[in-house]
Amino acid sequence: MDVVVGLDSGTTATKAVTAGTDGRVRDLVSVGYPLSVPAPGRAELDARRLAEAAVTALAAVSAAARERGDRVVGVSLSAAMHGLVPMDGDGRPLGPLVTWADDRAAGFAAALRADGRAAGLHARTGTPVHPMSPLLKLAWLRADDPDRLAAVPRWGGVKELVVSALHGGPQVLDRSCASATGLYGLRAGTWDAEALLVAGVRADQLGEVLPTTAVLPGLRPGVAAAAGLPGDTPVVIGASDGVLANLGIGAVRPQVAAVSLGTSGAMRVVVPQPTVDPAHRLFCYALTDDHWVVGGAVNNGGSVVRWAAQALAGGEAVTEEDADALDARLLEEAAGVPPGSAGLLCLPYLLGERAPWWRSGLRGAYVGLRREHRRPHLVRAAVEGVCQQLALVRDAFSATGLPVTEVRATGGAVASALWVRTLSAALDLPVRVADSPEGTGLGAALLGLHALGALPDLDEATALIGVSDPVEPDPAAADLYRGMRPLVERSTDALTDILATLDELDDTLSENPV
Repeated sequence: MDVVVGLDSGTTATKAVTAGTDGRVRDLVSVGYPLSVPAPGRAELDARRLAEAAVTALAAVSAAARERGDRVVGVSLSAAMHGLVPMDGDGRPLGPLVTWADDRAAGFAAALRADGRAAGLHARTGTPVHPMSPLLKLAWLRADDPDRLAAVPRWGGVKELVVSALHGGPQVLDRSCASATGLYGLRAGTWDAEALLVAGVRADQLGEVLPTTAVLPGLRPGVAAAAGLPGDTPVVIGASDGVLANLGIGAVRPQVAAVSLGTSGAMRVVVPQPTVDPAHRLFCYALTDDHWVVGGAVNNGGSVVRWAAQALAGGEAVTEEDADALDARLLEEAAGVPPGSAGLLCLPYLLGERAPWWRSGLRGAYVGLRREHRRPHLVRAAVEGVCQQLALVRDAFSATGLPVTEVRATGGAVASALWVRTLSAALDLPVRVADSPEGTGLGAALLGLHALGALPDLDEATALIGVSDPVEPDPAAADLYRGMRPLVERSTDALTDILATLDELDDTLSENPV
């Protein structure tokens, strides 16, 4: 079979899959790398190691395809959003890549909201004003090290790094990744003038923006040789990981939402034109000229159960397999607790939170804790808390005139029946689980097949992708969660000032330990 490699460069690993026009993942390779957290609020990657991982993963998956007799006819790229890396004029990194999880620009996000500029920036760029975005990272750097900001020839992200490593040539990126920077005007199709002023950069320090279906003519000679591929193998520039997850799960038709639920989570729908939530709860990023993805990302997903395993179940698991087994045991215990966790509410903001709040400084909390609550109640409440956050995103869809009638779910957490049942009840919608967990890489491969003419209509992906029978919402649980959801909003609002004070206390204690 003729196949396209979908190369997905993420925050902790680069995954490469092969797929053909049948929409099935045929080969999978993963090359990991560590996320560096050298100090509170910082989250960085070794940019050279990330670029090398792309070459390694491509070579390995191409070899696997050859062994099964398939022919690689193209490579299509997916990249994690919101990264920022300094680059020289030839596309080589000049320092680490600062990831979406870096929070050092929190003060600048708050300042833009306070002076009224945040709303206009979000409306034009589709990216919420939040420290995750390159816009805010650059604004922070402008204040911290203005000489370095001006001296760097190019500023890019994950996509620019990978394109440079595989293809070379002038610095380019796709419209999808550009639309997630907070610097790109969705409707204007150019770098936004006010955003550039806020960031303190010139348009010529950023890459040329190409359509997501743009085809770059060939691989670097060394990369082609390492992968055993012809030098003229086309490279489709592709899109960002979030929007490609929708494509890879077949959620591209109206009223079909994709939910990704792994370590973190997100809920997204596809619309035919740029659509920005007037209440600024949702993002809008490009997939193709007539497919735009609206949604909200949450920082906390399956990570809440992994935290519970460490904090409530006796400590650290020494291997990934041990950790997964402990997670499964806690979820089995939690499944024995009725919905509502005996009146216990969890705000699961262990890693802060993004949608629908887009506020820095949020922390986790249990509300309503009583003596009779035990570990299964705490675990179930945490699962319910994550699903309620996704339900708040769904509520924002409804308020923006974007109805949802079906959900397709992917990610490690949806291997658990408790997660799927709770998600279905919180959303009050049927949930179908994707057959393959590699939705993003598959989405990249499908976009590549589309760009190369082998898949004329992207909407065909809905029929191609295998999913389970629907898990229908339990009516009683759905009613209960609907009634509890306003308590999540009220508790978050009520605790915001208290959490800010705790942050100040943390800073004081760090400077003056008792």
